[in-house]
Amino acid sequence: MISRHFPALLVLVWASLTSFAYAQTMEQLQDSFRQLDEYLPTANIYRTASGAPGHAYWQQKVDYRIQVELDDKKQSLKGREKITYSNNSPDTLRYLWLQLDQNRFARGSMDQQTRTIEEQQKSDFKDFRKALHEKNFDGGHQLEFVRDASGSDLPFTIVETMMRVDLPTPLKPGQKFELDIAWSYKIVDGTIIKARGGYEYFKEDKNYIYEVAQWFPRLAAYSDYGGWHNKQFIGRGEFTLEFGNYDVSITVPADHIVTATGVLQNPQEVLSDAQRKRLEKAKKAKEPIHIVTPDEAMMNQAEATDDNKTWHFRADNVRDFAFASSRKFIWDAMGVYQKENKQTVLAMSFYPEEANPLWGLYSTQAVAHTLETYNKYALVYPYPVAISVHGAVTGGMEYPMISFNGYRPTKHEDGTRTYERRTKYGLISVVIHEVGHNYFPMIVNSDERQWTWMDEGINTFLQFLSEQEWEEDYPSRRGEPYKIVDYMKGDKQVPIMTNAESLLQIGNNAYAKPATALNILRESILGRDLFDFAFREYSRRWQFKRPTPADLFRTLEDASGVDLDWFWRGWFYTTGHVDISLDNVRHLHLDTKNPEVEQTWLKKKDEERPETLSEQRNKDLPKRIDRFKDLKDFYNENDEFTVTNAQRNAYQGLLKELEDHERELLEDKSHIYMLDLSNKGGLVMPVYVEVTYADGKKEEFRWAAEIWKKDSKHISKMLLSDKPIVAVQLDPHLETADVDTDNNHFPRKINEESRFDLFKTKKKRDMMKEMREPIDGAGKEKK
Repeated sequence: MISRHFPALLVLVWASLTSFAYAQTMEQLQDSFRQLDEYLPTANIYRTASGAPGHAYWQQKVDYRIQVELDDKKQSLKGREKITYSNNSPDTLRYLWLQLDQNRFARGSMDQQTRTIEEQQKSDFKDFRKALHEKNFDGGHQLEFVRDASGSDLPFTIVETMMRVDLPTPLKPGQKFELDIAWSYKIVDGTIIKARGGYEYFKEDKNYIYEVAQWFPRLAAYSDYGGWHNKQFIGRGEFTLEFGNYDVSITVPADHIVTATGVLQNPQEVLSDAQRKRLEKAKKAKEPIHIVTPDEAMMNQAEATDDNKTWHFRADNVRDFAFASSRKFIWDAMGVYQKENKQTVLAMSFYPEEANPLWGLYSTQAVAHTLETYNKYALVYPYPVAISVHGAVTGGMEYPMISFNGYRPTKHEDGTRTYERRTKYGLISVVIHEVGHNYFPMIVNSDERQWTWMDEGINTFLQFLSEQEWEEDYPSRRGEPYKIVDYMKGDKQVPIMTNAESLLQIGNNAYAKPATALNILRESILGRDLFDFAFREYSRRWQFKRPTPADLFRTLEDASGVDLDWFWRGWFYTTGHVDISLDNVRHLHLDTKNPEVEQTWLKKKDEERPETLSEQRNKDLPKRIDRFKDLKDFYNENDEFTVTNAQRNAYQGLLKELEDHERELLEDKSHIYMLDLSNKGGLVMPVYVEVTYADGKKEEFRWAAEIWKKDSKHISKMLLSDKPIVAVQLDPHLETADVDTDNNHFPRKINEESRFDLFKTKKKRDMMKEMREPIDGAGKEKK
């Protein structure tokens, strides 16, 4: 408290100094353990400080009734949809925003405008083919009309991939509004344009596989924290959508097999009796069985038809809808019984003959495995089906209940097919990952366009857990801390929290780094039991709701009881890396204060000092004191380590002043070690230590990250031992993603054995010799 008589000038000086001290703590002293207050939004009635939805939490609801027809000759779609929009917000809305994602493929779109090239003197064949194709491809949604329920036209404005529909009267809280929209568009060639969907053409049998996504005008999200989510779809940032019910009728050629989000409503109209019986049998099957056999698929694709069939699907409480259609599809399925909710989920795969034998072996099994493992770690799968489809999408893409996945065997000239090791595990992993997206973000409905990592990173973490339960030593690409170190120490990176469109190295940034961070939290910082409880609580709280990063961070802290603000700041808001160096280890013993002991110890240390070269050579030199004996006195008889009576008396006096327990401490024989540590990477992390004793035994010590709370750059830690230590190692189990393990050892170690490569100097080019070389197939030399 400042006295009221305190001079005004001194008050100003004091205020200035305290302000400077605060700034110094925040920046110059790098207080890594301050709270995340400057990053996280203030809690409110919609989102609580505990990370749970607030008592007034709300979200919109959008229901769709869609009729769509696939034109197999023109590779196009034509559809009409009736949308019921429920305004559950406390706000009155004068207009609605819809997403027209196909406009990304219109000529001159923002995606094409903002695309840059890194290699200015060369191009990949695929990239150049894509650029030429886009010049002539007439993509994008073509709107026939936008009307209200009475049939009256509604004014609308298209802004790139977004459309604003102006309402005739403001839509008040609790009210509903119906839209009627007719549209069409040309489907992209998914083998040329990486579009998260599209078609693939098979020259051998002149058939197509269609994977159809982002295909209908759909409502943009409106939320408590962002209002209308009308940020443009440029290509990388995916989707932010509302939950609702879908009733979709898909008209396709009569020999096509269709799979989609939801449950087929008219199997009796589109499947044979045998196929319907197999579908029913599959629900209790322990292994995949064919619904559409390879022979039936071959018959379907043998000859096209001009007849059509309509497949009718319904899906409740989903945020999107996708489908796939082809006469080439083989279809297999098996049931996955979930004890938690006593429901059976049909795990299913749709793929052409070209995908066998790989897909028939692994796809549906991987779907089932994903459900079993994700149910354990996150939440119980609530939908009736989970589907994997193979077609034009070469990587993977996810939608509610359905995913599009790549990886195909290699066909040889004799007609046989084989697959590489990376193709096998690539398929298993991509199916786990894309089916896993049903949980994040299809159920835990995060904002993909703003925070890519909230679904990709979390899902990659769960994918890693699932892969490890597939087989021992599964070759997971991401999850283990040591696999992220090359990225972490590189310059080409931005914080995880960066917007999706501005990410550098998206695979490392949005997938690998957050997955690794969560794995470190689970294995090392919180432990499996504490983390698993907290993560399941996050999943439970936010299923069928829209969480933000703050909700995740706060929930994991709330449910675990551990302050993790330092972890979120370092891993998610900075580009720092982990590099903890063991700079020195000093061996000490207690100073007993007893001169008889201490002087003897000092003398021993002096005698153990190596002789200098001068001392060795000066030994044989004649000494004057040997010729003149009178020069010797007391100091020649007693060295500097001789104990004097005064020292003995002082020691006895000290003992009289000490308590009994203090005298006992002076006799303790413990080995005292001082470990000097420095944080070279910037990220504060726990310190994990393994010591090796002189008898060969080892012991581990684990010190929490708060060891850096007073100084995030340099610390010393005392270690007491009953026996001598001969070696110390930091992070012995590669838990922290430390980018430089060479400085983790004391004494320092010689680097592990590597290889030294010999090469032969390339010969200079001989053009005359090249001209004498025969041309392939010509049979003559060129003169």
